[in-house]
Amino acid sequence: MTSRVNTSFTLIPNQKYRRSSRRSSYFSNTFDSDSQPLSTLGNFKALPLEIFQIILKYLSVKDISMLSMVSKTVSQHIINYISTSSGSKRLLLQDFHDLELPDREDTAIVEHYRSLGLLFKRCTLLLPTKERLKYIHKILADVSCFKFNGCAAPLQCVGLLCYGIFLQTLTAGWDELECHRVYNFLCELTHLSRKMQTVVCSKPGSARKLELRIRLFCRNVLLDHWTHRSDSAFWLTCILKPWPMVNQARLLYIIFGPISPQDGQVVWQKMIEGPTDESCLKGLAEAIKLLYDTGTKEWTADDVISLVDELSVVPREWLLENNARLLILSGNNICFTFMASKAVNGRTIELAKLIVFLALVSEKELYCMDWAVKMMQKVCKVFSTPVERNNFLQSVADAFACAIMEMLQLVMSGDGDDDDRSFMNLFHLVQAQASFHKEVLYLTMNVLPS
Repeated sequence: MTSRVNTSFTLIPNQKYRRSSRRSSYFSNTFDSDSQPLSTLGNFKALPLEIFQIILKYLSVKDISMLSMVSKTVSQHIINYISTSSGSKRLLLQDFHDLELPDREDTAIVEHYRSLGLLFKRCTLLLPTKERLKYIHKILADVSCFKFNGCAAPLQCVGLLCYGIFLQTLTAGWDELECHRVYNFLCELTHLSRKMQTVVCSKPGSARKLELRIRLFCRNVLLDHWTHRSDSAFWLTCILKPWPMVNQARLLYIIFGPISPQDGQVVWQKMIEGPTDESCLKGLAEAIKLLYDTGTKEWTADDVISLVDELSVVPREWLLENNARLLILSGNNICFTFMASKAVNGRTIELAKLIVFLALVSEKELYCMDWAVKMMQKVCKVFSTPVERNNFLQSVADAFACAIMEMLQLVMSGDGDDDDRSFMNLFHLVQAQASFHKEVLYLTMNVLPS
């Protein structure tokens, strides 16, 4: 019995040693073709390595990727080829600026880097994650448009997009721990956390070029091209979660908020100066839905609602119409949960005003007004006593009256170029009130609208 126990203890360290030795020898010999037996090259064994590399020049990236799975030796020789000047010149294409197509993800160079990502995935399969990333960074280091500040014309460049597609293909199927290592590696490489610290602690718009670079890097490299929403939610969580809620809201606005069509920079005053349209809010709404709907364990419903609340004061308090539009675009569940939170916390006046602007947006966008009424009815049930419900309904009626009077005063004051817009807002609000109360009457009288 004693000798059997001793035997088992001597075997386990040897097995571990052999496994780690195999990994390290693979990596150490990656660039040393002479150390590998040519017999595992199959029909290529009779050819000099120079001829083998010439043959690779005539194969597509997809074919080279398939060939890399033939044997460990073939894979190493392909890695050696990639490291040569001729191999890197052929595989690391850099014509990132000659594109004017509307869908840039379908271009040939993007597909090339998708295939290249698969090639690197297969060639580095036996390496630990950290060593894989170091090797890949070494190979890609000369592609300037893959760097955070590497391109002088980032808005006309698909370099970061290609880099993102490459990384997406490389990391597909990796577990969360490995993907966290990838994110940490990228942060160290680009000093991303320090750059984010700069923009969230500065006055909004004071570092416009840095804000733009952060937006382009996060969207193109980390977020935009995942097939599964859970993957996008994972990377967005990596970006946001290390920061306090107020900074999370700032980052969310930088990454997904409205931008100028001229220079692509973030427009901070858009939500404050006047009503905006769906295109300015769609990115923010999709990001909020992503965190709420995918069941990511790091985000509770309260977390997401707090983030929406914080977002609505970035950089200062939004117009209520823009806030209402964001809630509508975010979907019924988020909209109701946000409003129910205000009801529970006794913020009845704010809630009543929000109902008014939900009705206004519904009128402007030709949404069904019965949706706004049913939302009010659902929120009304959150109040625990009849007195609270009555006070809420009275507040909604008062909020309609106040909003109409404020818009009427604005029209009568005659603000020059804004006269027409103010009058149309007043017209839509009066129409919204009429449609809203019509739906309330249908509901209370149990009459179906024709």
